[in-house]
Amino acid sequence: MGDYHVRFWERLEGKFLLPTYLIVLNCDPRKDVIALAKTYFAVQTRKQELFEREYSSLSEDEKRLFQRELTKKGNQSLQIAARNAGVRNFPKFHNSGYKGLYNGETANDIAKRKGLKYRQDILDHMGSEELSVNIFRISQTESKIKRENIKGTKDASIAHYNMGKDIRRFIEEQGGTMPENLPTPNKSIKEIENKKEG
Repeated sequence: MGDYHVRFWERLEGKFLLPTYLIVLNCDPRKDVIALAKTYFAVQTRKQELFEREYSSLSEDEKRLFQRELTKKGNQSLQIAARNAGVRNFPKFHNSGYKGLYNGETANDIAKRKGLKYRQDILDHMGSEELSVNIFRISQTESKIKRENIKGTKDASIAHYNMGKDIRRFIEEQGGTMPENLPTPNKSIKEIENKKEG
């Protein structure tokens, strides 16, 4: 594949994906690069269809395992974005997001409400719906910090709090269940993993 083709695929990343897709739809498929692009988009569409079908057939425990892995990766990425933004007080930063989403509750408050022991991770004791809400909070906060070039612990914490609050408001407007009212599963993620391995 020549340099032109490599540069073409690099441009498919990020903000160029949708415009590239729209252009490719209307181009001559007899050209190699267009045929290649159409194949790429066909494969990606099929992958997404299969993923959605497979996800809907998962049990609640399997969905929780999948969502928990996404929260781990999302939190790692958010942590890097926060560090790059100059955040120094990470407990304050992370609790700000929880406080916005959980009507003022910190991670410790959530753990107490769920009846968890010291050092048990609250994310390991959430159902798939609650994990999904947190993934959204995490990913959107990271995007906001980067997009708006937010700097410092104070401003990043305010952004995280407001993102949690906005998501909470959206859930309420849609008639959804507030995250603190979602049931705590009987088994932790670690228990599910141990059962799966055993």
